[in-house]
Amino acid sequence: MLNRASKPFVRLVERYLPDPFIFVLLLTLVVFVAAMGVEGQSPEAVVTMWGNGFWNLLTFSMQMLLVLISGYMLANTPLVKGILDRIAGLARSPGQAILLVTFVALTASWINWGFGLVVGALFAKALARRIQVHYPLLIASAYSGFIVWHGGLAGSIPLTIATEGHFAEDMIGVIGTGETIFSFFNLAIVVALFVLVPIVNRLMLPPQSESIFVDPKKLDDGSDEAVSITRPAEHLENSRLLAWLVGFAGLAFTFQYFVKDGGLNLNIVNFMFLFLAIILHQTPRRLLISLNEAISGGAGIVIQFPFYAGIMAIMTQSGLAGTISSGFASIASADTLPFWSFISAGVVNIFVPSGGGQWAVQAPVMIPAAQQLGADIPRVAMAVAWGDAWTNLLQPFWALPVLAIAGLKAKDIMGYCLLLLIITGVLISLGLTFL
Repeated sequence: MLNRASKPFVRLVERYLPDPFIFVLLLTLVVFVAAMGVEGQSPEAVVTMWGNGFWNLLTFSMQMLLVLISGYMLANTPLVKGILDRIAGLARSPGQAILLVTFVALTASWINWGFGLVVGALFAKALARRIQVHYPLLIASAYSGFIVWHGGLAGSIPLTIATEGHFAEDMIGVIGTGETIFSFFNLAIVVALFVLVPIVNRLMLPPQSESIFVDPKKLDDGSDEAVSITRPAEHLENSRLLAWLVGFAGLAFTFQYFVKDGGLNLNIVNFMFLFLAIILHQTPRRLLISLNEAISGGAGIVIQFPFYAGIMAIMTQSGLAGTISSGFASIASADTLPFWSFISAGVVNIFVPSGGGQWAVQAPVMIPAAQQLGADIPRVAMAVAWGDAWTNLLQPFWALPVLAIAGLKAKDIMGYCLLLLIITGVLISLGLTFL
């Protein structure tokens, strides 16, 4: 049974996986040494790349912080908590809870990756309030749904190459989503993962005697205590009219945005979450109480993302990412290039956890290799996309918002994710090679 097979992975990770901040510091040193040893860069050059790139993810860092905060505030409203609890009521046992949270997370992540991260974590908490289930695996299951994002509607690589004027258009032209996201091989991989991932997560569930439970009272976010108004300014702080005027203005913009064929992206997801939270909390005061509870979980994002920006700068500017990709491409044939593209993308993703950024690094290597070998370019592009999504099960970068919402550490869930990494890697490799 997989619950026994997962134990060595869980013990290994619990014992040796450091805090994500220590992980990013170690990655920084590894990239420093590799850039100098492999690419022949001088220490001064590497430090310059690192320092100049350190703040390149400020916009993205704020977006991710808002994913956490706006999603938390929305879920903290009585209406949303009630909806999540009712859906959670469909699960009658710990095993059903694992299956349900995995399916919900997979579905939400296929629609939009930011949406999937928040919804999966919040729904897991709703389940934990109702059912005594092994909490670390429940949260790992919520995070595991993230694996399908790059094969879904918001996949950055397939959407990039489907956009006129993209940076590689002169080499490959514009490739529509019918050849990537909605191709047979990609949809087959997605469907297979929708079947496999919930089953694997369910089979990893330990017996009740070995499970770790969480006190449901600790998951009850916020309170609705009566408000006593003693000064004029508090009338504004508790004004429904003020909150609703601004909140419905935000919804009006959202409606207008989608009517004009606006796409689902991280900014609009955050915008919807924020203004729905303003409306559903009913008063600014209740919203601010929820904000104060949410903000404490964002510390990891604030401190770690700049370090990853520095790592990405070294990887791209030193040529290290290109060297890794070229090494795999050099041993490939037309039939095996998608597989080696997938593996190389998985390795690069450990150091460059950004789908769009990773394609910018790997496309100049993989596209000429595909053209020279006569390989299927849309399949190679999707192989890079799947490799980027795959090793997110190992890289704690994307787990930070989930862990912050759940109140866990990376070591609590990554053992389960590591076993899932091995199993899903085999499935995706077969799909890219033979379908």
